[in-house]
Amino acid sequence: MSTPYILVVDDEPEIRQLVKEILEEEGYEVLVAENAEQARRARRLRRPDLVLLDIWMPDVDGITLLKEWSANGGLDMSVIVMSGHATIETAVEATRLGAYDFIEKPLSLAKLLLTVENTLRTDKLRRENTDLRRYSYHRTKPVGKSAAMRQICEHIKRFAQHDNGVLLSGESGTGKHLLARYLHSLSGRKDGPFVEINISSFAEQDANEELFGSERDGQIRFGRLEQANGGTLFVEDVAEMEPSVQARLYSALQNRRFHRVNGLEAVQTDVRVIAATHHDLEALVNEGSFRQDLYYKLNELPLYVPPLRERCEDIPELLAYYADFYATRENLPYRSFTVAAQNHLRNYPWPGNVRELANLVQRLLIVGNGDEIDREEIEAVLGSGGAKHVGNGSLAAYQPEFDLPLREARERFERAYLEHQLRKLGGNVGKVAQVAGIERTHLYRKLRTLGINHKELAGKGSA
Repeated sequence: MSTPYILVVDDEPEIRQLVKEILEEEGYEVLVAENAEQARRARRLRRPDLVLLDIWMPDVDGITLLKEWSANGGLDMSVIVMSGHATIETAVEATRLGAYDFIEKPLSLAKLLLTVENTLRTDKLRRENTDLRRYSYHRTKPVGKSAAMRQICEHIKRFAQHDNGVLLSGESGTGKHLLARYLHSLSGRKDGPFVEINISSFAEQDANEELFGSERDGQIRFGRLEQANGGTLFVEDVAEMEPSVQARLYSALQNRRFHRVNGLEAVQTDVRVIAATHHDLEALVNEGSFRQDLYYKLNELPLYVPPLRERCEDIPELLAYYADFYATRENLPYRSFTVAAQNHLRNYPWPGNVRELANLVQRLLIVGNGDEIDREEIEAVLGSGGAKHVGNGSLAAYQPEFDLPLREARERFERAYLEHQLRKLGGNVGKVAQVAGIERTHLYRKLRTLGINHKELAGKGSA
């Protein structure tokens, strides 16, 4: 399911057929094109992992094609250029445009296979290194030996043997992203890409284009769904998905094909979707704000991730892990936690879950002194950690929570802001929509997502 897909573009039929046969014998999936127009169509129908591109062709030369494909921010696939008449200047230009390598004709099949193998390996390593830079907390297996964590890992091992959709639910900060990566690493798709999208980061039109790609003025933009072909797509905050995106995603998963935005032809897809949410998705289905058919498609294999306070026996191991992690990654002085400090943190409610724990450890290593972290230091840091919701939740009572991740802090502010406006305006959603400057239908959806009952706030007045 993660077999590399190679497009061979060459105007000489003997070379096309020979290269195709050799690559297929090595286990690759191969399509051939004899000119630029066929190459454009093949790329439009399916994104190749690698293109073997001839320079000299009768209609449009390979350099021109490279310029087209790299026009919007660089190549989105690996390219090996082939030619028997190219100059050094041509090779330099191809490399400048993003080609990985240059092979001279007549082709040495041994060199061709080696170059193909090296190119695909390099591309895979590049993706993995990018992930490691973006997600420096990445590790192979979740930390913790509690009964809950052991059960989660057992479920993941079973899920990895199948290709069904997986829905990870649980509070923010519980480590759903890590569990999705762990599941991918154990699955038959582990050699394919792991691509993610945070739905809450995009407006409706942007989410459609980001997820499904687009076609404009002859230019193709490959969306996350297509980038994940042969691998896993992780959809974070799936409850935030607008109805049009929901419908499009269900159709893509059900039919295994979709249209890019403004695209005229269907694109085949082969992905496993792992979705995550901290909302009650079934309740949203019952309210009519989330499609039932998509819910069933995503929820074929459900997995609930409990909050950290329900598996407090994992806390000492997590503390040791993050202390070692930040000492190594950020060259901070390593500090250990005393037994009293560990016991105190085992009884802390952890509203931000594992994410909050990691942030706390990092802060203690930066601002503290000494080889050990004792209970008094923990109490001092947690006591001055700032951000609290007080009073009745009105905007006047809200204090910004600077230690939270931006998404969670924004969500808490939105809840306080909307509750304040609803009290002030007697629960009138239409008036609140005008004041907030958002569409009424979007506001209703936002209220449901945040768990705000506008009818209960009607008539209570601003506090």
